[in-house]
Amino acid sequence: MRHSSVPLVGFPHQPGHPPIATARFPGHPVHTGTHAHDFLVLFYAHHADVHAVIDDRPWQISDGDLFVLAPGQVVAFEATDIQGWVVWFPADAIRSTGTSWRSHPLLFPFAAGTDRIQRLHIPPADRDDWLQRFTDLDTELSARRDGYTEAATAHLTLLLVATARLSPRSADDPLLAAVFDVIEDRFRDPLSLTDVAAALALTPGHLTTVVRHRTGRTVQQWITHRRLQEARRLLTETGLPVATIARRCGYPDTSYFIKRFRTQHQLTPTQWRG
Repeated sequence: MRHSSVPLVGFPHQPGHPPIATARFPGHPVHTGTHAHDFLVLFYAHHADVHAVIDDRPWQISDGDLFVLAPGQVVAFEATDIQGWVVWFPADAIRSTGTSWRSHPLLFPFAAGTDRIQRLHIPPADRDDWLQRFTDLDTELSARRDGYTEAATAHLTLLLVATARLSPRSADDPLLAAVFDVIEDRFRDPLSLTDVAAALALTPGHLTTVVRHRTGRTVQQWITHRRLQEARRLLTETGLPVATIARRCGYPDTSYFIKRFRTQHQLTPTQWRG
């Protein structure tokens, strides 16, 4: 369970760049301190002898382990001997508008949220292919050639297809996935903690406690998070006026939308669009 003292790392969105990041080990600084994140993570250990703690559970990470980490999971690991890759991205990097986490054919391995840690194992014969998938994605993100946004998204999709094929589909519908589904369905309209709790037949107090402890964010903060994801998409992919984008993202007051966007990104929507 997540505690409020654990730092929550946010995805470093940059205008004009795809919301996907990669790091290779060794050669990249390792965040060994206890932390959580608001994005999805694939961590592949090609060769490793590492002790980790995920949601208070100790793990020995070995060759061929692939960890699928959801937002809010608390992670700490000992940086000893790691050769492998990590890729992190928000769900909107791959999810089509209107498609929920639980039903998305590529995101369901993450849908267990903090209720279950997902560790998959890559057979030895397949490990070089996995290394190549990560390398190809990193190359596109680093070289930034024409069309690299589309190419990087395609390489991430291939990684997620391979992950989904390894992962047994669970029949469970964890609470966090249900919360995100309600937000996905209704973020364009007036939506509050009370509305989400009512949709799930829970009290606002109980829902607040569960979501904040598991993710480090309140329900309202997750609503804002999803609205700003959509705002970034519309600013990048359309020429719609800012006022129209504000309304489509659940902000009837354009000035308030601009204020929220600037607080999050240190840029106004117009500046983000460039």
